[in-house]
Amino acid sequence: MAKEMEKAGAYNLLDEGNIGEVRIADEVVAIIAGLAATEVEGVSSMAGNITNELVGKLGMKNLAKGVKVQVSPEAVVVDMALNMEYGYNIPKTSEQVQDKVKSAIENMTGLKVAEVNVRIAGVAI
Repeated sequence: MAKEMEKAGAYNLLDEGNIGEVRIADEVVAIIAGLAATEVEGVSSMAGNITNELVGKLGMKNLAKGVKVQVSPEAVVVDMALNMEYGYNIPKTSEQVQDKVKSAIENMTGLKVAEVNVRIAGVAI
């Protein structure tokens, strides 16, 4: 399967059989990362900026909140901000988040993940 960048915000996976094409939007990769991170025990929620917080209060849910992805032909780089639950080991939980996010993106999209950078933005009590 050959891979190439089409335009900013979408990544093409081209099938050699010429059946058609599959495009994966950067937002989809961010949603996969956010959902995988929140499945880890000790992660309270994703941390977003003020815009995301206001949108959340209006009832609209942004599943990519607190996640920024950079998709290139070589690899994916993920930067995410998390709120942790009180009492959990931050380095251990962060490592579990990195492993879970990396495997989820690679398994679901076939893209190679180079980095998963985790920033702890807060602690939920």
